[in-house]
Amino acid sequence: MVVIFFFRIAVLVLDTRYVVINDPSPDHLALHTALTTRLHNTSRFANSSEYRKDVDRVLRDELGVMYVGLPRFHETFFGRVADLTTASEAVFKKCMEGGEPLFSNGWSGWPKDANQDDVLSWFAELSEKLATLAEDYKSIPTHRRRPLAQPNKPIQGSTAERKLDAGKDSRCHWSQILVPGELKSNPAADTAAKAWLDLGTYAREVLAAQDIRRFVLGFTICGSFMRIWEFDRLGGLASERFDINEDGLRFVSTVLGFLWMNEEELGFDPTFTAANGQRFIEIERNGSKERLIIDEVMQRARCVAGRATTCWKAHREGQPQIPLVIKDSWQYPERGEEGALLREVTSKGVINIARHYYHETVQIYGTDDDVRNVRGGLDVTSATNYRPERSAPPSSTMASVSRKGRSSSVAAGKKRSSSQAGAPLPHSKRSCSTSQASGNLSNRVHRRVILRDYGTPIYKASSRTSLLAALDGCIEGHESLRKAGILHRDISINNLLINEDVNNPSWPSLLIDLDLAIKEQREGVSGAKGRLARGHSWQSGRF
Repeated sequence: MVVIFFFRIAVLVLDTRYVVINDPSPDHLALHTALTTRLHNTSRFANSSEYRKDVDRVLRDELGVMYVGLPRFHETFFGRVADLTTASEAVFKKCMEGGEPLFSNGWSGWPKDANQDDVLSWFAELSEKLATLAEDYKSIPTHRRRPLAQPNKPIQGSTAERKLDAGKDSRCHWSQILVPGELKSNPAADTAAKAWLDLGTYAREVLAAQDIRRFVLGFTICGSFMRIWEFDRLGGLASERFDINEDGLRFVSTVLGFLWMNEEELGFDPTFTAANGQRFIEIERNGSKERLIIDEVMQRARCVAGRATTCWKAHREGQPQIPLVIKDSWQYPERGEEGALLREVTSKGVINIARHYYHETVQIYGTDDDVRNVRGGLDVTSATNYRPERSAPPSSTMASVSRKGRSSSVAAGKKRSSSQAGAPLPHSKRSCSTSQASGNLSNRVHRRVILRDYGTPIYKASSRTSLLAALDGCIEGHESLRKAGILHRDISINNLLINEDVNNPSWPSLLIDLDLAIKEQREGVSGAKGRLARGHSWQSGRF
C-alpha cells in the first residue's frame, strides 16, 4: 500500500483557519464501550482505543455502497477550477515536446512493474514538474502544496495509528491533509474491500481533524488505473477509471486541479472566515448582522457518513462574557428541525433546557447546503455498480418518527426517519447514522443551531453534592419539557450538563440536544385524552 497526500507546508499551516481537534480527556475514555453488537458507525470509536480491523469493519457498514464509474464526475468537481482546462491542455502539449518528452505512448519513467516505492517517487517528481510547467498559466503559487507520504510512520492526530507504507521524509498532521490518495501496485485492488475502503479510512481522518471540512476529494491509483473520489455525509462516490498512460491529459488536469483548487472547492465551509488571528461566522438576527467569534472546538464526530455533529464554543463580538454554542449537523431533510423546536421551548419558558439563540439551514451563495448540491447533481443511478434493489426504500410497515410522534405505519415508499435507521428503538446517540446501509437514495441538509447556554458533562462535577444538585436540575428540566408537551427521548451522560462557573450566566444545570425529541400526542387513536397516542412514544436513557 502506498498513500499520497497533497498537503500544506508547515510554515503556512500556522496561518490557516483550521483548528486541530485535541484527543478526548482520559477520564472520558472509561465511560464508553468501544464496540457493541449494535455499533453502526465509526463515531463511537472517538473515545476508545481504536483497532484498524474494527474501524474498517464498521466503516464498511457506515459507507454502505460506494458508487463508482459516475460520468461527468471530473467536470463536476474540476470544472469549477479557473483556467484549468486551458492550462492542462497547454501543459500536456509541453509534456509531448522535445527530444525526451515526458509523455510519449505513456509517461516517461513509469515503473513497468508498478512497484510501490518506484511509483511514489515517479508521482512526486512528475507532480513537481507539472506544477513548474503550469506556472505560466496560473498566478496562484503551487509551491504551497506538494505530495507527501510517510514510510511506516503514523500521521499525527489519529486516535489509531495509521502507518502509511510510503514516501519521503516529512511529518505532518491530519489537519494539513488536503487530498488523500491510495496507490496499489495491483490493478485488481480497485475494489470496495481494498483501495476504496482504505481511502475511506483516510477521508474519515481528514474530516475528523478539520472541523469545517464539508467533504473530501481523493484518488486511487491501482496499477496505472486512476479514479477520483468524493466523500461526504452520505458516503463515497467515484469517477470512471482511466489509464493514466493512455489518457495523459486527464491525469495532468487532475494533478493541476488538486494543486489549484481553492478551499471551498476542496470542501471547506465558506461561511467561516479567518481574520486577525480569529475565526468567525456572521448571522442575521432580529434584523441586524452579528459576528460570532469561535473560541474553541467542543466536539467533532469522527465519521464520514452520518449527521457528523460539530460543536464550537463561541461568543458575540464584543461580548466574550456571554457564551454561545454553535452546533452544525447534517440531517435528513424530512426530519423536523431541532432549532425550530428549541425556539418554541424557549418561548414557552421551559427551564433547565439549552435556550435558543438562532438557527438556520446553512446557505452557500444563497443555496441550501446539502449533499445533493455538494455532489453537483451527480446521479448515483448512472454508476457502473448501481443496482436498483440497493436503492429500494424500506418496507412501508416500518415506523416513521416525526416531531408529532410515532405512527405505526407510513405510506408506501416513504423512507424511515434517521432516528430509526437500523433499529426499532434508538440504542445510542446517532451523531453518525448508518446512512446507506440499505442503499437508499437520500440527502442530508447542513443545519446550524446556536444556543445561549453552555456547560460541561455532568460526570465532570466537582463533588458528589454538585453532581446530585445538577441531576436534580436536569430532572426538573425534563419535567418542564414534558409539561410543554415535548418528550426528550435521548437522556445520556453527555446530554446532562453542569455549570459550576460563577461567571457563566447559563443554567446551573441543563439538558441539551433535542435531535430526537418529539411532541407528545395527548389524544390517541381511540380518542382517549390525557395519555400518549397508540404510536407509543418512548424515552431513551443511556448511562
